[in-house]
Formats: sequence, C-alpha cells, structure tokens
Amino acid sequence: MGIEKPLDPPKNGLLVPDLIPVAYEVVDAWKVLIKDLAQLLHIIPVYACSECSEVHVAQTGHHIQNCLGQTSASRRSFHSWVKGSINDVLVPIESYHLYDPFGRRIKHETRFEYDRIPAVVELCIQAGLDIPEYPSRRRTSPIRMIGKKVINRGGYVEEPKPWRSANSYSLADFDTYGACGRFPPPTSSDVARIAQETVDAYEIVRLGVEKLMKKYTVKACGYCSEVHVGPWGHNAKLCGEFKHQWRDGKHGWQDATVDEVFPPNYVWHVQDPKGPPMTGALRRFYGKAPAVIEVCMQAGAQIPRKYVPMMRLDIVVPDSEEARLVA
Repeated sequence: MGIEKPLDPPKNGLLVPDLIPVAYEVVDAWKVLIKDLAQLLHIIPVYACSECSEVHVAQTGHHIQNCLGQTSASRRSFHSWVKGSINDVLVPIESYHLYDPFGRRIKHETRFEYDRIPAVVELCIQAGLDIPEYPSRRRTSPIRMIGKKVINRGGYVEEPKPWRSANSYSLADFDTYGACGRFPPPTSSDVARIAQETVDAYEIVRLGVEKLMKKYTVKACGYCSEVHVGPWGHNAKLCGEFKHQWRDGKHGWQDATVDEVFPPNYVWHVQDPKGPPMTGALRRFYGKAPAVIEVCMQAGAQIPRKYVPMMRLDIVVPDSEEARLVA
C-alpha cells in the first residue's frame, strides 16, 4: 500500500538498551564455560564415534547398537570410539561476522571476505557487545522500510578491516579450538568447584541467548546446521543436504531456535561411570542429558532440577536378566 512500516528496536537497526548488559553477561559466562570445561576434560573421559555424531561420557564407550555411519553395517551398528574433545561436548556453531547486518548481503563470491566466529559471540556483538577485533556499526537514526523494502538505511558504509595486534590470537578466549591445551588440569580439591561454575555458566549462556533471540533475529537453515545472525540470511551456496541441487546450493532460511544456536548435544546419562558399559537391551531405562551437564555431574556438581526428569535419576536400572520381568 506504500505505507511506511513502523519498526521498533532492534528491527530498525538500533540497539535495545536493556539487552546490552545481557550481551556482556553472556560473553563473560561463555569464556568461563570454555575455560572450566577444558579443565574438566583433563580428568573426565569423553568418547566420540569416528563414524557418526554419537558422544559418550564414561570410562569406556557404550555397547548400544545405534551407529548410522557409512561402515556401520560391517560393525553391526556398534560405534567406533575414539577420544573426544571439547568440540564434541560443546558443539561449535559458527556464523559470519557482519559489520552492518542491514547492509549488503553476503554473496557466494564474497564469502571469504567475512570472518567466521561463534554464533553466540556474533549475537552478543549485534546486541551491543564491543570487541575491537570485530567492530559493528552502531546507528543513531533508525532505518526506514516500506513493506519488505528498505528505503533508508543511512547509506552503505565501508567495513573497517579487523584490528588485530601482532602478538595475540583473535578471539582466543571465545573459541573452543585448542582450549584443552591452553588450560592445565585442575587440582583435585578444585574439581567440584569448577564443575559447579561450569553448570552455572552454561545456564547463564543458555538463558541469555534465549533472551537475546526474542528480540534479535537469527536464521537457521532447514536442511543443514548453518546459522546466520541478522535480519536476512546470506546467499553463499554452501548447503549440501537434501535436494540441494534444486536450490542451487542455497540455504533454506527460517527462524532459528535456541537449540540450533546453542545445541545441548544430548548424551546417555551414566549412573556408574566405572561400571559395565551400557547395553542396547536396557536402553529404555537410560536417561539423557546435555553433554556439558553430564560431564559436570560426574565431576561432582549439583544438577539443576529441570534436568532431573530427563536424566531419570529416580529409576533403578535392572540387570539384563531382570529386564524381561519389568512391566
């Protein structure tokens, strides 16, 4: 109808003042989460399947036959366990960093001109977090739209080059890459305290991301795990999932959920990490929990109440001979 569309922050390019402290709180908790989790993984064994995405937190891998890897038929669907890393527990979800989310869209030919950083950090940057290495455009006047067409965005601004000092690795505290090598193992007296700090930091990050995503737009591909923080998804043709030829490799963008930006990565809950491996015959008696929560519980942390039902802590796992007698 040619009527200008009224927009509220942050849809009009302005920041939401009440969410700026939340962005800083999330990033501080994110750094604590990476540091403490890297320390705990020195003493808590984690196994990952080399053929699929299964992760297990225990002294040995489980014997549940649910592997869907390429060579699973030759292994009768048993997993091929290898030593896991922090990326198996805290799944890294990255997105492109944009100086101006309302500016030019990323094209397939220009995708290498943009850096990839953790999606949680990019969300906080667009919500008001200031990082010298990755600046963001802060508008003083709102953008104007008629329908879905932007009629005034304040002009295109040339993106400044990322600032990096010569003797520092950019975003080292925010990245999980090589985290276990940067932090030493904890002392035996500090394990329980670090585990509790990790649980608290995990809950702060998850709650903060949920608050930010209620206002700031995050897009996720409906076919693959690609995530983009901004009002519109990028145009890089990188999707290789179901019928990507029909879409010319473009992503199928839709509104993202919290689990797509900060995936919990559920694993089987092990009541006795040093006991016998889990078997497929008793799998209906086992519970599940986010991998971070499972690692912290085995390190001595108190589990939040909301995870108790899904971990099925009130169920006694029977022996294999007793399972057929259970109703």
